[in-house]
Amino acid sequence: MSNNPMISIVAPIYNEAGNIRELYRRVHAVMETVGEPWELVLVNDGSTDGSSEILREVYEQDTLHIRIVHFSRNFGHPMAVTAGMDYASGEAIILIDADLQDPPEVLPDLIEKWREGYDVVYAVRAEREGESWFKLTTASLFYRILYRITDVDIPLDTGDFRLMDRRVVDVVDGMREKHRFLRGMVSWVGFRQAGVEYVRHKRYAGSTKYPLRKMLRFAWDGITGFSHFPLQLATYLGFAIAALSAVAILVVIYLRAFTDAEPLEGQATTLITVLFLGSVQLISLGIIGEYLGRIYNEVRGRPLYIVRDTLGIEREPHAGTRMDAREK
Repeated sequence: MSNNPMISIVAPIYNEAGNIRELYRRVHAVMETVGEPWELVLVNDGSTDGSSEILREVYEQDTLHIRIVHFSRNFGHPMAVTAGMDYASGEAIILIDADLQDPPEVLPDLIEKWREGYDVVYAVRAEREGESWFKLTTASLFYRILYRITDVDIPLDTGDFRLMDRRVVDVVDGMREKHRFLRGMVSWVGFRQAGVEYVRHKRYAGSTKYPLRKMLRFAWDGITGFSHFPLQLATYLGFAIAALSAVAILVVIYLRAFTDAEPLEGQATTLITVLFLGSVQLISLGIIGEYLGRIYNEVRGRPLYIVRDTLGIEREPHAGTRMDAREK
């Protein structure tokens, strides 16, 4: 293989001991049919299940193709993907999950589309095997809400499984924002983009790393990272409640002036009204606080991730703003 592989495949690893060997086997089998120099960049995101030992075993089995990056601790999936992009040296970089839900057998389709001249080739989930009705419904709803309220054209039913040309990766690598919604960032940069449909498989081994709590956090990052709609929603609520209050005042005046009714009597009505208005104010402050917190995280200037050590990587990463634990 040449010193500069044509294709880099990036896979974040967090407690994927049961998947690593099979991931390597299938990627190797597929890429050997492609006929281009390639590398597999595996980013260990602070795994605690023995993944580190298996990564070393796979590296020693194939030092020609395997590149390992070990984080000092768990920094999260977006940061692991970012590190893989930073260290990848190919002219095309493919992001893929280690759980094999995104089948490596789709890689040649992505590469073929890239050869046609597209800078970004994203994989569109035509079918999703083994996922619950709740997961399918909420995922579909999320993508469609995001499409409606964001100011970038994020393709429906896509994840991070995609191929990016080197010039796209260089632009995204330069965007060192802390709350990283990568599929939105890649759509935002533009360039020529196309989709390839595929069937998403069941997880090969292990359990999901995205329970409901993390999925909600992920969805919120996507919405707040590419839309001001939550802030606008607070404004809309304010105007709506003000209009409702004005109507209520007119109704009370009419009832008192022209009827014998005693409208809105009692402390219960007052208490409910105060609690309602207070809750709206707190929700609005919470939305503002979320955006303010994002600004705070950005201005602190901390690195996106810290690398403990690497295997098979002698070059410096393409992005020059990360911190390496070995640096003094």
